[in-house]
Amino acid sequence: MRMKIAVAVMAAVFALYVWLLGGRSIALLATGFERGEPVAAVMGGAMIVFPLLGGWALLRELWFGYRAEQLSKRLGEEGLLPNEQVALTPSGRVVRGEADALFPAYREAAQASPDDWRNWFRLSILYDAAGDRRRARETARKAMRLERSA
Repeated sequence: MRMKIAVAVMAAVFALYVWLLGGRSIALLATGFERGEPVAAVMGGAMIVFPLLGGWALLRELWFGYRAEQLSKRLGEEGLLPNEQVALTPSGRVVRGEADALFPAYREAAQASPDDWRNWFRLSILYDAAGDRRRARETARKAMRLERSA
């Protein structure tokens, strides 16, 4: 729940940023056109792009989080979430060596049935627990694509 609150706060702050930057860019764009200053008009137009890109990125990340939560709930309902017990460091992270020992079985399961989103999502959970966020997101996206096409 704390994560959802943090995401909501960050989204609200970003919305404020978009509103403020968007207003300034429109004002600069209008000033550029009114006074015949092409540099101001180009800068105002360029400044509009940044909030749009940021909004797109924010929506994409929120959608990713929503879909990952949905898939995680489905796996939980099916009793397929990884449940191996591994040691944790004092900071609460998984001990890397123990997580590494679990990878072969999950990787082999995903490779054995490459069209089953469940195996790919389970592998992504393991990557995430081990702190490999890039691979976790990659395999989660693959699981999402497979689940959608199933």
